[in-house]
Amino acid sequence: MAPPWSIRVQDQAPLALVAVTRGQVWLQRDGQDPQSMDEGSIALIQGPDSYCVSDSLGREPTIVILPGNDCRSLDGRSVAQSMLLGVRTWGTASLDGPPGPDTTEMLIGTYESVGAVGQRLLTTLPPSITTTADALDSPLVDLLSAEIDKAHPGQTVVLDRLLDLLVVAVLRSWLTSCSDPGTSWFQSHLDDVVGPALSLMHDHPDHPWTVASLAAEVGVSRAALARRFNDLVGQPPMTYLTDWRLTLAADLLAEPGATVTSVAHQVGYATPFAFSTAFKRVRGLSPADHRRLAHA
Repeated sequence: MAPPWSIRVQDQAPLALVAVTRGQVWLQRDGQDPQSMDEGSIALIQGPDSYCVSDSLGREPTIVILPGNDCRSLDGRSVAQSMLLGVRTWGTASLDGPPGPDTTEMLIGTYESVGAVGQRLLTTLPPSITTTADALDSPLVDLLSAEIDKAHPGQTVVLDRLLDLLVVAVLRSWLTSCSDPGTSWFQSHLDDVVGPALSLMHDHPDHPWTVASLAAEVGVSRAALARRFNDLVGQPPMTYLTDWRLTLAADLLAEPGATVTSVAHQVGYATPFAFSTAFKRVRGLSPADHRRLAHA
């Protein structure tokens, strides 16, 4: 983008990533204070609220991005083709010759939907997270930059996976340096007692776990596991396990060919009836209705 420019993103995506690879931008979420992002800065932004990126603080938007990557001017004209600069690249700056001194370059990736497991994570995070290239210490932004304008077979898959990895890297960098009490659940995975218990529940949700059997696997008493788990995670082990099973089930039900019976067994319920009762109690609709909505 060559100045002056301002883009309002109101695509209602639940999660977006903005990486500044050249120059400096201002990022402002609706209802939040503006934030300056220098070259190398990366932001994870939760939706569906809108946000603006611009070359200058207070610049009025001239471009709006709507759901489905529909890029329009304020008067409603599509500018997707007129701003196209190459494969997956668009803007107002010419790519002929070296970029001007005020040219800004960004990589923007969006997730049009997230599953129940992803939403479970997002609810524990602040509306936006920002980190720097130095703090991230990862080649992923450079790899994404190198791949984004290629048109090789399977390129979309490569870009999707690189975006996934970059999101994970940003989250990992932020979580390991964050002192927010709300992220204590992350630290619990590193605990010698609670961490292994969480891994057992996550890796084998179909197993008929009890506090006693988890404690035996971890090598502590039942009381010790229950006390430490509640202190670090904020809820008893069996409550956490139920929440995890039903969250996982919500994503499994959305997969092609999934049945209520098969998903019930995958997440540790002996009968579809028991599974349906628990699912409706926690999520407010039956597994069958959830599956229909997911496939609509």
